[in-house]
Formats: sequence, C-alpha cells, structure tokens
Amino acid sequence: MISVEQLRRYPFFAGFSADQIERLANISEEHSVDAEHYFFYEGDEIDCFYLVVEGSISITVDIPDREHVQSLAQQLTNDLTTRDITVSNVGSGYTFGWSALIPPNISTANAKANIGSRVLQFDRVKLQKAIDDDCCFGHLLTLKAAQVVRQRLRDVRMETLVEHV
Repeated sequence: MISVEQLRRYPFFAGFSADQIERLANISEEHSVDAEHYFFYEGDEIDCFYLVVEGSISITVDIPDREHVQSLAQQLTNDLTTRDITVSNVGSGYTFGWSALIPPNISTANAKANIGSRVLQFDRVKLQKAIDDDCCFGHLLTLKAAQVVRQRLRDVRMETLVEHV
C-alpha cells in the first residue's frame, strides 16, 4: 500500500477528495517488475489498473508485418505474421490499463516494461466496489480514464501518420 501523501502527488488523482484518495491508497499494491515483463496482451481480460511509480512501460499494438508475404489462408484465418509498434511510452506518474475500468474489461493493446519498473496496481473488483459506494468517485475516475483514452488515441494517430510517411 502506498501512503495517502504519496498518492496525492500524482496528477491523475487531482480532484479526488481526501476520503477517495485514502480509499485508493488502501486498495493499492506496489509491485516491482523486470524489463520485458508483460502486464497484459491485447485481447486479455484485465483485472488491474496501474500507475507507474518508477520506470517506463510501452503500450504497443500488433500490426500485420508488411515485410512478410501473408498468404490467403493466413488472411482468412487471421493468422497473420505481426509486429509490435509502440504507440505510447508511459513513465513515472502516469497510468495504464484503463480497460480495467471500462466494461467489458478487454485490453486494446499490450503493456510491457521497458526497464525494471515499480507500479501501483489497483484491483478492478475493489475499484468497482468503490465506484458502487461513491458515484461521484466513479464519475471522476471515469473522466480521468477517458482523458487517458483520448491521449492514447492521439498517440496511435500520430504513430500511424509516422508509419505512412
């Protein structure tokens, strides 16, 4: 568990009341991971929302590899040779795993540690209980998650433009 004072420092949590910050602190767990650790893959059901305490996390998506010839059978069965492209790098103080907050809780990307990193993990079930108990908390958390989604969409758009130039 992280202290309330530490959690309050992160911009994502600006606007939350002292009680809401305390509740978030009480349901958080800190984890250390090695470089190359995958938190989740695109299409996985996500059980946790994360905040990077220290380190760097790449948000990547799989795209068909244009350097490999894809057979018709591969195309029909969706068994394409793919490669990862990084659409965003998430550093200290930033969040990832927003799909844990939005049903059906299925990841739209991969998340991998670039270097050894420390993260705070917020369990989806505990977050849902907090949302059910305090609709104002749920509203604010949803708005904050939407801002993250907005930024990620902008990142994907920029990466797509770079790929086609």
